[in-house]
Amino acid sequence: MKMITVTDTLDLSIPERIQLVEDIWDTIAVEADSVELTEEEKKIIDERLEAYHQNPDLGSPWEDVFRRIVSKK
Repeated sequence: MKMITVTDTLDLSIPERIQLVEDIWDTIAVEADSVELTEEEKKIIDERLEAYHQNPDLGSPWEDVFRRIVSKK
């Protein structure tokens, strides 16, 4: 298999680069269970989950967050 460089990817069209990223992500997602969280990452997740349980109405629904992101483009 031919190795590609970052420079090679810049020669691709934007749709081709998006497809490349999706393909790479798919290979990562297949092996997601093999990714180990650090103790610090686990602690952060636990703290955020606890904060959510203490106040589940705090924050924004995904639809609102998505609209804010899209409106900035």
